[in-house]
Amino acid sequence: MTTAATDADGSGAHPRFADALRARGLDDVLKGARQFPEGTRTAAEAAAAVGCELSQICKSLIFAADGVPVLVLMDGASRVDVERVRAELGAGKVTRADAGMVRETTGYAIGGVPPFGHRTRTRVLADRSLLAHDVVWAAAGTPHTVFPIAPKDLVTHAGATLVDVRELPA
Repeated sequence: MTTAATDADGSGAHPRFADALRARGLDDVLKGARQFPEGTRTAAEAAAAVGCELSQICKSLIFAADGVPVLVLMDGASRVDVERVRAELGAGKVTRADAGMVRETTGYAIGGVPPFGHRTRTRVLADRSLLAHDVVWAAAGTPHTVFPIAPKDLVTHAGATLVDVRELPA
């Protein structure tokens, strides 16, 4: 499913996100975006569609730290440890944001949240596990489109702080 706005540049990326890429001089990244009609809402769907390892998918997850939105970028094979996020932020309580907060904060629906180009500026944490790959794939603002980017570039353009907030194996 595409909109007239996404058809204009042929990338399939959400227009706001396409504009954010262009504003950062990342036109080549936009050209690398790939659209999958069957959807890439979950990390597993995205990895299967792209044909990459699950850990090469970058999940963009919104949490509420004492009620304030924070974006956590995590590899697709891992889960976020909210206690580690809480400690990293010095927050009293960290919870998963609901769909309303996600849309209000980012301007995108769950399953299509990109790592930057959001409606509002939020604090961004990126788990170091993303650096294990030369390229990772992230949502391009829709649940049907992903784009490739070098993890270090992802961290830079997202304005993220590198942290260790991945849930550790028991």
